[in-house]
Amino acid sequence: MKKLLIIGLVLGLSSGVFAQQAVSYHGKKINEKGAIQATELATQMGSKEKMPAKVEGTVESVCKVKGCWMKVKTGDGQTMRVTFKDYGFFVPKDIVGKTVVVQGTAETSVTPVDELRHYAQDAGKSKEDIEKITEPEKALTFVADGVIVKK
Repeated sequence: MKKLLIIGLVLGLSSGVFAQQAVSYHGKKINEKGAIQATELATQMGSKEKMPAKVEGTVESVCKVKGCWMKVKTGDGQTMRVTFKDYGFFVPKDIVGKTVVVQGTAETSVTPVDELRHYAQDAGKSKEDIEKITEPEKALTFVADGVIVKK
């Protein structure tokens, strides 16, 4: 009887541990409530240059150096670069294909060539691919206060 009780206790505790690992939090602890799909963000922004938002989407790529940025799919083959407020936290480097919820500020910005080349280097692109970057890029970007990574 004692062994059954111990086995039951171990199984109960281990299932609780696995349930807690269903998501991971990075930066400010946020929740999923009110998140819009990444595919809807551009429409929601309209002509605004900047707006607070909570967005859910799929990770397309992550900084291979330390997880200091990620790209989230926004539809039609487009992505949105997500950086982290004040470089204050990072995300795991193995989350490509996972669903994330990000909360922070969405904005339309122009990324200069030197920064685009830096991002390409972080992503592990070849020297030839990096040298092909010659024009600044106007795109939807996001600065996150907090991130939820769903497993």
